[in-house]
Amino acid sequence: MAKSISAAFLSVAYLIASPAMAAEDLLTKAKQLFEPIPTTAPNLPGNPATPAKVELGKMLFFDPRLSASHAISCNSCHNLGLGGADAESKSIGHHWQLGGRNAPTVFNAVFNKAQFWDGRAKDLEEQAGGPMMNPVEMASPKAHVAEQLKGVPGYGEVFAKAFPGEADPTTLANVQKAIAVFEATLITPNAPFDRFLKGEADALSAPQKEGLALFMDKGCSNCHNGVNVGGGMYAPFGVVEKPGAELLPPADKGRFMVSKTPSDEYVFKVPTLRNIALTAPYFHTGKAWDLRQAVAVMGTSQLGVSLSDDEVDKITAFLASLTGDQPTVTYPILPPSGAATPQPEP
Repeated sequence: MAKSISAAFLSVAYLIASPAMAAEDLLTKAKQLFEPIPTTAPNLPGNPATPAKVELGKMLFFDPRLSASHAISCNSCHNLGLGGADAESKSIGHHWQLGGRNAPTVFNAVFNKAQFWDGRAKDLEEQAGGPMMNPVEMASPKAHVAEQLKGVPGYGEVFAKAFPGEADPTTLANVQKAIAVFEATLITPNAPFDRFLKGEADALSAPQKEGLALFMDKGCSNCHNGVNVGGGMYAPFGVVEKPGAELLPPADKGRFMVSKTPSDEYVFKVPTLRNIALTAPYFHTGKAWDLRQAVAVMGTSQLGVSLSDDEVDKITAFLASLTGDQPTVTYPILPPSGAATPQPEP
């Protein structure tokens, strides 16, 4: 009788303890694959941040005069009120032209391996110059960027404070450096998932924990891992099954267009999933507006599995836990144009 009571007691104790043990196992496994977003902006190699440089970068990020039309700013396509994206399948650029791909979020972009869907920019500094000079986007000729800013009374003093000791601080290179240090501040820490990784067991709901387990067990985390839950590698879109021409247009061969390496055809940078619930539409084409649809497509195309509705729901619930504190940015007061300021293109 004593042995029976003892065995029963141990069985009950195991049942009570097993959820806690399962939670500990889930956290242990998650910590092997992911890292929380830091609460302070990372330093950029060779481009130290100062308050003056960050402030200049913020001004330039919001200044539409960096575009030929004086109508498009960095914030137009990377709207800080829309999760750092623009809620468009493809962004509207110079003379109403459409960009070639969906605008990725600028939030947490500092943690990405490279910038743009095809990785053609090695870092934020290099990326900052691309849209300004792209004829489809902001359409400012390379030499015109500094010319434009030198023609705006008030910018000279701001550049001098941001880059002290330079004889001619108002240059395209310094524009890119300032924008990069500002963009590096656009991080979103303290998401429920970050708090879970730091040991706050109740930061995730039960469905979110089940979704996290599925996310790891099904293989999503093979590509979407690290601090940015993505952004750290390149991968073909359609590893197992091509998702169809609407989501994978034959003419856009991804990283191949940069590397010219045949194995890079239809290879793209794995996007970050941070704040993914805020940044519809999805994929480089921006053709999936439903996050559940995007999850299902990734299951069939990348993993070769048909996820059940319940599994899709739980993974989607987990993805919602990746939404962190959104950056609080005070809109800058920009120096006004003067009579000698270069005028916009008609």
